[in-house]
Amino acid sequence: MSLQDKINSIHSFKDSLNGNLIGIEKEGLRVAEDGTIAQTPHPESFGSALTHPEITTDFSEALVEIVTKPIQGSHNVINELSKIHHYVQHHLPESERFWPASMPCILRGKTNIPIAYYGESNIGKMKTVYRRGLSNRYGSVMQAIAGIHFNYSFSMDFWNSYRELIAPSSKVDSQKFMSHHYMCLTRNVLRYGWLVTYLFGASATVCKSFMQDYHEHNLEEFDDNTLYLPYATSLRMGDIGYQNSQEDKKGVKANYNSLRHYVYSLRAAMQTSCDDCENIGVKKHGEYQQLNTNILQIANEYYSSVRPKPSAHGSDRPLGALLNEGVGYIELRSLDVNPMMKEGIDEEQVQFLEAFMLFCLLEDSPAVSSAELTEIDVNANLVAHRGREPGLSLCHNGEDVTLLNWGQSILARINDCSVLLSEAHQKSVRNISKRINEPDLTPSAEMLNQMKDEEKGFFEYTNQFSLKNKELFNEMPITEEYFVELDNQKILSINKQREIESSDTLSFDDFLADYFSSDT
Repeated sequence: MSLQDKINSIHSFKDSLNGNLIGIEKEGLRVAEDGTIAQTPHPESFGSALTHPEITTDFSEALVEIVTKPIQGSHNVINELSKIHHYVQHHLPESERFWPASMPCILRGKTNIPIAYYGESNIGKMKTVYRRGLSNRYGSVMQAIAGIHFNYSFSMDFWNSYRELIAPSSKVDSQKFMSHHYMCLTRNVLRYGWLVTYLFGASATVCKSFMQDYHEHNLEEFDDNTLYLPYATSLRMGDIGYQNSQEDKKGVKANYNSLRHYVYSLRAAMQTSCDDCENIGVKKHGEYQQLNTNILQIANEYYSSVRPKPSAHGSDRPLGALLNEGVGYIELRSLDVNPMMKEGIDEEQVQFLEAFMLFCLLEDSPAVSSAELTEIDVNANLVAHRGREPGLSLCHNGEDVTLLNWGQSILARINDCSVLLSEAHQKSVRNISKRINEPDLTPSAEMLNQMKDEEKGFFEYTNQFSLKNKELFNEMPITEEYFVELDNQKILSINKQREIESSDTLSFDDFLADYFSSDT
């Protein structure tokens, strides 16, 4: 069935798409008044980073992560993100604010990036040791990069109707049907994900302090304190960002051709020791340096622009939950934080991404060959570093094709799919699609042009948004009911952490041995 045939058929049940769920995870560094990474602990006023469902930390104690619950509607999810953001801004120490960009602010060596602390429970210690392992394996600097993750799931009503359309006589159970098609969607996000980087990349410049450990790079000097590439879209998604080059060299690559292939390929990396990690060692002077000496400590260490995720895994490990419960939603991980937007993302972008996800589901999605996987990696890096370069060619099915022509073709099909959503979605797709013909409309170009016009380097330019956002959030009227809700959540999270800590019966050594001996 062609894409257009699917679109025509889905018209009869397109209302079921209104029940799709969206979630956003947005990271942001807490910074001191001088723009350096905050050295203070995760504020108690936020609650427990271990157990709070909406306010936690990522790699660093200073890298706050705001998580919305899954919610219907682009307007609702941005509103939810804004309310949590407001609460977090309101409860920040007076001398601190948030850094509104993906690339970090002024860095003063690795020791100034404090690793996240989650308390004294075994699971809390494990989370900290895992991050210490990341620091020892890849360095702390790249772990301080912030991003936005876009989580998306289709409603059960949609899946039931879609199954009747695609496979009416299939005896495969509904969960396996959904997982199969979520994996098809995932492969298409990999194929076409370079377009997301082009359209929404917002990190064409970086502070020189970020590059102090990079002895070789091809970045150019913008001014005394800033490096850049003239046609870059997202340096975060390029080869100075967090990539799995080490895993690639060891021959480990996630296989997305089925859910089982995906799980087994990651398990193989989690069960294969490597010399570099053995050289680090598990313990030094009695202190854990990493969880183990395998290529991946845990599954989440494998970086990818997209991940299939289980809805909830309870006592199951994430990969075990994927096999047992199936794919519950898709996590798109390639979005830069846009400093020009108060929340780093806006409703128009969310609506475009919904249409993009629908396109990736409905478009045919053959298995990814090793040759295509190489193309995907090369295209991703080219667009990250040179995406706005006139006449840039990418590789598609073994042939050179201009980014412009390929992008126009994909966007036309995304536009066709948007008809199934709403007029607002169609308008958002049309507006954002203009960027393929006019690169100066992309966030990366807008920011770079403003920096040139205002003669501001990375820090000065980004810092103005940090100050402006703090003022904007401080001036917003407090939503009393929501603040009370998050106050209660804070208390619940602190009590839950205490319960977890008091219920531990195993030593940390025994806890880890038990964890890794069970299904991962």
